[in-house]
Amino acid sequence: MEIDEELTLKKIQIFLAFMRCGNLSKTATEMQLSNVSVHKALHSLESALRCPLFKNEGRNLIPLKSAYVFEERAQKIVQDIFITVNKTREAAGFAAKVLHLGSLYSLTVNTIPNVISGLKLRRSELDIQLLLSSNQDLVKKLKATELDAIIVALNETTQDDDFEILPMFSDDIFLAVNKDSKYADFKDIDLSLLKEETFLTLTKGFATHNDSDIIFKKAGFSPKVALQVNDIFTLISMVSSGVGFALLPGRISAVYESSVKLIPLKQQYHMQQEIGLVFLKSKERDPNLLALIAECRMFASNFKR
Repeated sequence: MEIDEELTLKKIQIFLAFMRCGNLSKTATEMQLSNVSVHKALHSLESALRCPLFKNEGRNLIPLKSAYVFEERAQKIVQDIFITVNKTREAAGFAAKVLHLGSLYSLTVNTIPNVISGLKLRRSELDIQLLLSSNQDLVKKLKATELDAIIVALNETTQDDDFEILPMFSDDIFLAVNKDSKYADFKDIDLSLLKEETFLTLTKGFATHNDSDIIFKKAGFSPKVALQVNDIFTLISMVSSGVGFALLPGRISAVYESSVKLIPLKQQYHMQQEIGLVFLKSKERDPNLLALIAECRMFASNFKR
């Protein structure tokens, strides 16, 4: 038996509302329709089912036994459809109960805790899974839909037609030195004076590594690199211990602040990292992402004050 094309989900919803409300006026109010539209929908439903659902008593529609049978089955149908839609959206990464967020290690000092706490206030039921890695790795995972969004440095790695970008704040690059270093009291530093000094860097793929390469090129020398590490906190610890110097973003100033000093670079070496939220354009209407976008906008607004 073929299902009549007049048998639509909307008409079933109107029917169920009528069975709950008991009359046309209340049903029309609930469904935001006119009395006439409700009456037409119910009559059309009877035609599609090829059997009566109601009898007329004056101006009232009285449900028949067939209406109660259809009500019971239709409730299950509508419930199953809602579950199916939700499961399908979750499988596609839309409105899932888990948000997979990627970030740089350095952003866990202030940015990420603030964004996540604000997001949890907006969507308390949301489980946020945080992955910390390099700019390059996070961008690859976002492109492969392994992550829903990333908060990273905006550079050539984030330039992609599939991406939507929300800038959040800019951060200067500084020379990080041990507090007992001979450079610790400098107001600013000419990097070319440090040609013979030992440096520590992050591995390739990290935004700060790429920025450091550009700055060293401006200074006219390749640094003597004693060690490359995979996270910025290990790097700061090494600087704190006096192992070497490093070029680092200002956002990590609160880490080891008693033993590490950040010295501004002279104007010719000045560089900023632009930090922002990146996500796929195809997911921009996802409720979880909309909440994250709103929270990142709030953070950006507060940062500028």
